[in-house]
Amino acid sequence: MYGIGVGLRNACFDAGLLKQVAFERPVICVGNLTIGGTGKTPHTEMLLRWLLPHQRVAVLSRGYKRRTRGFLLATPNSTMREIGDEPWQMKQHFPEAIVAVDANRRHGIRRLLDDEKTRDVEVILLDDAYQHRYVKAGMNILLTDYHRLMTDDALLPAGRLREPLSAKERAHIVIVTKCPKDMKPIDYRVIREALNLKPFQHLFFSAFKYGRLRRLFGVTPGQAEELTPDTHVVLLTGIASPQQMIIDLHHTTRHITPLSFADHHEFTAHDIQKIEEAFTELQGSKRLIITTEKDAARLLMVQNLSPIVRRHIYVLPIEVEILRGEGEALHDLIMDYTTRGCV
Repeated sequence: MYGIGVGLRNACFDAGLLKQVAFERPVICVGNLTIGGTGKTPHTEMLLRWLLPHQRVAVLSRGYKRRTRGFLLATPNSTMREIGDEPWQMKQHFPEAIVAVDANRRHGIRRLLDDEKTRDVEVILLDDAYQHRYVKAGMNILLTDYHRLMTDDALLPAGRLREPLSAKERAHIVIVTKCPKDMKPIDYRVIREALNLKPFQHLFFSAFKYGRLRRLFGVTPGQAEELTPDTHVVLLTGIASPQQMIIDLHHTTRHITPLSFADHHEFTAHDIQKIEEAFTELQGSKRLIITTEKDAARLLMVQNLSPIVRRHIYVLPIEVEILRGEGEALHDLIMDYTTRGCV
């Protein structure tokens, strides 16, 4: 029944019965076919790093789980509860970027183009908008998790696909995310054949790249820390797919206790108790709680963490790198579209 409904909706868009709106500025959509977990935020931030030195860029998100409604333009003082954890993170990382939230992407883009403060925007990035077909993006970037390819998944509610697999044909670029860096040539070939992309579609592979651990709380927030083989770690995550993080951290230490919650999870008193207990049970002289930047935004709102746990929570920054030396090729595709309109 779900598949029939989604199929009818897509057929109406394809036939022009449901109208798509195109805008005069370059619009890049970063999204996926599955429910979360493919790394949209770090890939959107990669685009921001490439584009911001040359153009004025806006990111438009729905602001998932925010406590406000309608269009909202982020400021340096915006809170996570006002704009959502991912837009808040991007505004913190890229204060020079325009960051806005609106569940209605057509309305949000029009506001950006009409508002005196933002009307000079040159490129608009749509975060998690692959299914928002009322906007006709000039470039669609589709992400799929290496550990659960969209070709191995099923439609909701049996699986995690929001749309039938045929919807991948709307993508101009497909990126297989969260890949191990030691992938063999045969692995690339198997995935390429499984995805069965059209000749016009470009395929890339990306992996996580980690920054230095920095303290979240305490008398010296931001203080750096090194992970060593004798460090005992609670890996605290509220993301959809932490599997590759666990694998990557195991290259440095084998002493990892995963403590995973649902994507965009808001920590409750019961959750805080579980975190405290997991930290207390760690062995060894060097103990840390490591979390992601997205989870750190929510942990900042928590009031009842014990002082010792607060002192030992560290944030692990995550970026992405394009594998096989193809980062420049992807960069050129993005720049060609945003400067010359070539897809």
